[in-house]
Amino acid sequence: MKWRFLKYAAGFTIPAVVALSFAAEGAWTWIAIAYGFGVLPALELVLPSSKRNLSEAELEVVKEDRAYDMVLWSMVLIQYALLAWFLVDLAGGAREMWSVEWWGVVLAMGFSCSILGINVAHELGHRPERHNHLLSQALLTTSLYTHFFVEHNQGHHRNVATKDDPGTARRNEWLQVFWFRAVFVAWWSAWKIEAKNMRRKGLSPWHPSNVFLRLQALQWGLLAAVWVGLGWQVGVAWLIAGLFGGFLLEVVNYVEHYGLERNKVNAHRYERVMPHHSWNSDHPLGRLMLFELTRHSDHHHQPAKPYQTLDSIQEAPQLPTGYPGMMLLSLIPPLYFAVMNPKVDAIAAQHAA
Repeated sequence: MKWRFLKYAAGFTIPAVVALSFAAEGAWTWIAIAYGFGVLPALELVLPSSKRNLSEAELEVVKEDRAYDMVLWSMVLIQYALLAWFLVDLAGGAREMWSVEWWGVVLAMGFSCSILGINVAHELGHRPERHNHLLSQALLTTSLYTHFFVEHNQGHHRNVATKDDPGTARRNEWLQVFWFRAVFVAWWSAWKIEAKNMRRKGLSPWHPSNVFLRLQALQWGLLAAVWVGLGWQVGVAWLIAGLFGGFLLEVVNYVEHYGLERNKVNAHRYERVMPHHSWNSDHPLGRLMLFELTRHSDHHHQPAKPYQTLDSIQEAPQLPTGYPGMMLLSLIPPLYFAVMNPKVDAIAAQHAA
């Protein structure tokens, strides 16, 4: 029981393969992408999923075990080390810009931005402590995705499974259309949320305490500093890595809520968020490497629960395979619709009226 947290050491394979990409040359720089979207989805097709939940006694122990937090905190240091390596490596000029080798390194960094820079930030951002919020913001800065801190916690979780949420994919909505709304409408939503917060405090939306503005200034200021200090080529590379990381995050959002809707109770209010408003996946590799993000039904039902305590809920909608495989499937919308629409319809019928 004492060493149970070590199962999440599987998450360290992500920065490990990113580091291998950085150390490699030629087509070998694509090893991180091959691992994430070749090896992992193939394994999850054959490995059995597990719906086992912790007992009450086990839950009490893991909730108090700080080792689970330390795993997350270590990812902050690792992500910044990878970002520094990435920037210095490209500043050296040894990799020809736009070459296969260059793209392998840039996409590997984007892969890390998505999983370490946004996914771990997501978990830390749900914690109540200020130091965890600061660590979450620091990670999101590496991915140039700081608006997520405001929009996710104060927008997405309130509006999920409704048309008010830019991060909920509609039935038959193509991924490419969803991505545009999930990025740009969500960015604007984050600004509106924080501006409203400022007005409630009797302050101008442009007040220096505006979290959205401070984080935007930080991330774009750092990018500008890299652009000036290390060259525009390095700045472009980081920008593309951040865009790729954000894209992967939104593909995950697409998969997590595709086609699921909450019913309206009245003209102004929806029913409360329940487990059947998010797709669940109990496939083992995605669970461990993404810190239980795939048990998304319980996360949205009880957002304050730490990742190690999330449950598999019996009545939650189940994805046919793990996140990596579903992400690949979503890139071909007609095939994705053919697989998922019957499941969406079955869930809707089950919870009608």
